[in-house]
Amino acid sequence: MDRAARLSLALERQDGRCLWCGRAFGRLITPTTDHLVPRLKGGPSITANEVAACRRCNADRGHTGPVDWLDECRRRPDRSPQTALLATLLDELDTELDRSGGRRRARQYLTSQLRRLHNTDS
Repeated sequence: MDRAARLSLALERQDGRCLWCGRAFGRLITPTTDHLVPRLKGGPSITANEVAACRRCNADRGHTGPVDWLDECRRRPDRSPQTALLATLLDELDTELDRSGGRRRARQYLTSQLRRLHNTDS
């Protein structure tokens, strides 16, 4: 599946909204592909690891971990992150990486992110 098709799936999954700020995509707010586990940390370019983010959120996040960035977005009054969806997507990514095997760096990184996410939700 090519990048455009994966972005289209992410847009459907997120109801056409940025995962991090909640703004609806349109003519002025265009979607970009954002990796939950950054490529720098071994994150693969697969559907389960990609979400739609507006250019502002994607650029501001950089290589920040998804849980750290979620915390930052929660602190900003102009952002309404899709917290429950992020938890679901991280769990689905974990399942996909278990199923496909390999990608040890990405799996270790994701495990630590999931642990932090579940500890902050408690």
